[in-house]
Amino acid sequence: MTTTKVVPGVLLATPDPETVAREAAIRIARALRDAILARGAASIALSGGETPRAAYQLLAHDTSVDWMKVDVFWVDERAVPPTDDRSNFRHAKEMLLDPARIPSAHVHRMPADASDLVAAARDYERTVRASVPAGDHGVPAFDVMVLGVGDDGHTASLFPGEPTVDVVDRAVVEVPARGAREARLTLTAPVIEAASSIVVMAVGRGKNGPLERAWLVEGSTRDTPARIIRHARGAIAWVIDRAAGGI
Repeated sequence: MTTTKVVPGVLLATPDPETVAREAAIRIARALRDAILARGAASIALSGGETPRAAYQLLAHDTSVDWMKVDVFWVDERAVPPTDDRSNFRHAKEMLLDPARIPSAHVHRMPADASDLVAAARDYERTVRASVPAGDHGVPAFDVMVLGVGDDGHTASLFPGEPTVDVVDRAVVEVPARGAREARLTLTAPVIEAASSIVVMAVGRGKNGPLERAWLVEGSTRDTPARIIRHARGAIAWVIDRAAGGI
């Protein structure tokens, strides 16, 4: 395999996690404003984890975004109650939804705590398709999507070596539990690829290896699902700190 590396999109290697949050918030807000200006509404898909929380806090106080015109969705969610500390919804609610006073009708929680995850995935896909305009090939195209990269190279809840990475005929799928990992719901590769704008946030030296594999010209999406981002048709911004960039 060639070791040639090409970063698709824009790479911002910032000094520290605080600057990562600030730069990411700026780009997310810009994408939302542009969508509202173009069609009077905007959609965003949020990721969980610790890295984006500071960016969500900054976004909540960004008065340039008309949150009354933004529909909020999730990239993935664990099979836990919405009040659980591991819930992506819970942290977004605390950091963004409540401070920004986003109307509940515009908040579309991913119901991964449902007893039937297969049905929940189908229901959430219907919700997404009803609110997010379709782009190429009829796939819902979020105006902005926030993604991360796991230490194992996963993005969303698409994990290395698992069949969900290869799903192309659904927008939302269930992810079975494995070992200590909870079951989940996740958006699929075609939805990631259809997003108009993607902001990838990565912090810490543990992200350097997965990022390097994602940026290789050749490589396996099965081994490093974050390579899916390479195929996105919209704008991509990799907002990382120097440690994640190996600098």
